[in-house]
Amino acid sequence: MELLKRWLGHPEEIYNLVKFKMGGYKTVMPKMDQDSLSDSLRVCYKYLNQTSRSFAAVIQALDGELRHAVCIFYLVLRALDTVEDDMTISLEAKVPMLHNFHSYLYQPDWKFMDSREKDRQVLEDFPTISLEFRNLAKVYQDVIADICHKMGLGMAEFLEKKMNSNKEWDKYCHYVAGLVGIGLSRLFSASELEDPVVGHDVELANSMGLFLQKTNIIRDYLEDQLVGREFWPKEVWSKYVKKLSDLAKPENIDKAVQCMNELITNALYHVPDVLTYLSRLKNQSVFNFCAIPQVMAIATLAACYNNQQIFKGVVKIRKGQAVTLMMDATNIQAVKTIMYQYMEEIYQKVPSTDPSSAKTQQIINTVQSMSLPSGTLVSRTHYSPLYFSCIMILAALSWQYLNTVSKAAEEYVHTGEN
Repeated sequence: MELLKRWLGHPEEIYNLVKFKMGGYKTVMPKMDQDSLSDSLRVCYKYLNQTSRSFAAVIQALDGELRHAVCIFYLVLRALDTVEDDMTISLEAKVPMLHNFHSYLYQPDWKFMDSREKDRQVLEDFPTISLEFRNLAKVYQDVIADICHKMGLGMAEFLEKKMNSNKEWDKYCHYVAGLVGIGLSRLFSASELEDPVVGHDVELANSMGLFLQKTNIIRDYLEDQLVGREFWPKEVWSKYVKKLSDLAKPENIDKAVQCMNELITNALYHVPDVLTYLSRLKNQSVFNFCAIPQVMAIATLAACYNNQQIFKGVVKIRKGQAVTLMMDATNIQAVKTIMYQYMEEIYQKVPSTDPSSAKTQQIINTVQSMSLPSGTLVSRTHYSPLYFSCIMILAALSWQYLNTVSKAAEEYVHTGEN
């Protein structure tokens, strides 16, 4: 019944969960016609759904040939990432694989059968993926191969290198996520669904990736510590503790929260670029694809800000909250309103004693001024008292059913994917 109590505090989310289940999801992820696919392309989409919790559905909602290009782009990078993550591959073998991975796209028989990672099927059946890569128009092939090459070089660089400075943190995030944003932007423009400027402005595209990657790194502190990974920059955490792992010690909880708040503030500086980027998009399917992860990220940062739970367990946004964001973020003004409201939520939690409080408030003011140039806040939802009463009755009668629905929705909206 704890789930029901949480929902009763946010009745509009129950409405959106029901609306999502009853067909509202079709506005952001309409069903793709599988019968029109070749056998090899159908296999690629099977791998996409097996390896991606958050992007599979929205990729399949993209328009025209862009859908296939992004699907193959995702699978190629997933294969590259699987090589990087596999700790059973020696550095002597891994470094040249990362350096040369882009060349395997043009080798019909190349595959790797010795991975122990959970997504190893994309390496074991790489010939199917590379076949569909070569079936893409050359303009798409060139983008995917170029980004794969640059990412492989960057991954190899950071295999044994820790992030000491904020510049190195940005550089790492560029290699693993900024390049994805740049590559996607070039694909959008190549498809002619978006203007050339979208693909040419690499700074904005890079910020789209950095904002998502930094959000994941901040949120996943404890999970990464448990498996021996460290992604927080030493330039920040060394102000508070001697070792990054010390942030998890109960006696350091106040310093740990201040350290996290500083990193969240760093991430928020990408939001103006995010809003500018999204304001340029014209195609609805591309807008949905880009906007949904960004609003999930700002909601996640709002939940993490000044929250000790990051160092004790898991912090996640509510399932109904995620579905509401996904269904609301379909135009730039709606996204601006969402950003404004979560910035306000963070602002209300900024401690006056926090070392980063001035910078945090400064970037919040900047984003809010961009979000609402008219100075008028328009709420995303307006519901009558009768509506609230009906929703509470519905919740009381069907909370177990909604729990099942929300689990399905969570598979789509989970933002923890690298």
